[in-house]
Amino acid sequence: MVSNQIENRKADHLRICLEEDVQFRQTTTGLERYDFTHCCLPNLNRSEIDITTSFLGKILGAPLLISSMTGGTEQAKLINCRLAAVAEHYHIAMGVGSQRVAVENPDVADTFAVRSLAPNILLFANLGAVQLNYKYGLEQCLKTIDLLEADALILHLNPLQECIQTEGDTNFKGLFHKIEQLCTQLPVPVIAKEVGNGIDAVMAKRLIEAGVAAIDVAGAGGTSWAKIEGERAQDPLQRRLGETFANWGIPTANCITSIREVSPDIPLIASGGLRSGLDAAKAIALGANLAGFAWPFLQAAAESEAAVYNLVEILKAELITVLFCTNNRTLNHLQTSGVLKPKP
Repeated sequence: MVSNQIENRKADHLRICLEEDVQFRQTTTGLERYDFTHCCLPNLNRSEIDITTSFLGKILGAPLLISSMTGGTEQAKLINCRLAAVAEHYHIAMGVGSQRVAVENPDVADTFAVRSLAPNILLFANLGAVQLNYKYGLEQCLKTIDLLEADALILHLNPLQECIQTEGDTNFKGLFHKIEQLCTQLPVPVIAKEVGNGIDAVMAKRLIEAGVAAIDVAGAGGTSWAKIEGERAQDPLQRRLGETFANWGIPTANCITSIREVSPDIPLIASGGLRSGLDAAKAIALGANLAGFAWPFLQAAAESEAAVYNLVEILKAELITVLFCTNNRTLNHLQTSGVLKPKP
């Protein structure tokens, strides 16, 4: 019964994300507050620009992450397969949606299992951290990792979403200790990730102290999970909550800069409202190591595998153009050259 509810929720999430207007409207990513200083005469051959990078010990062809989105339904399986094939081709990172549904119902595990299509990519398993307060523990985390042959486990943090879900799990008490225990027990690194409302510097520091190996800020400014859950809610109270908190959260740019001030070395993923390679370049210049995209990849993958290939080509071309027109040959140069400035 529980697994059927989760599968229905996954189907709702996909439909609403693809068909309804669930983007932030008042709160922005904050990236629009910055501009690059144009270089009219770069001392570069564009073909020599290098956007390769490494993250958690794996070399990537570009600093791009196909962010965690879906699984648990036949449509989700098709989307994940298309995304994985493209991730393998370009050697970029990929996460899957919450695997709780596969733990509850092993019959849908194959909707997540993309390793055979992408044997070489950096691949992230995914569970909600709050499930550690609902009878989940090491065993269930290991299942999700083994199912994917994953390189890391994302523990996603989603208190607002759970508040608005009619069937949400809202006991977040004592999770720091449980996350700390998991970080010492698991055979792969743990990534702490929000789902679109952001992680501030204080919380990031506490998560790092608990043992997480990387942070995905998943800030405000992109897809609003409050809107999504409000849209699917039958209860008028839950629908009202979705409307009230539709623009709640910390802008993505604010998350990156504040975390970098207190934690200069933590591997950092910027996601939440990134829509172009220019956005990715700004996030990286602010201090992120990877740029995560969800909604653009979902839209493309729902269309065709070719559309996903085209999207990666566009993102790479936009990112390379930024480096070329700011006279930076590598991503490290982009971060250290000071070419990104706040607008006056």
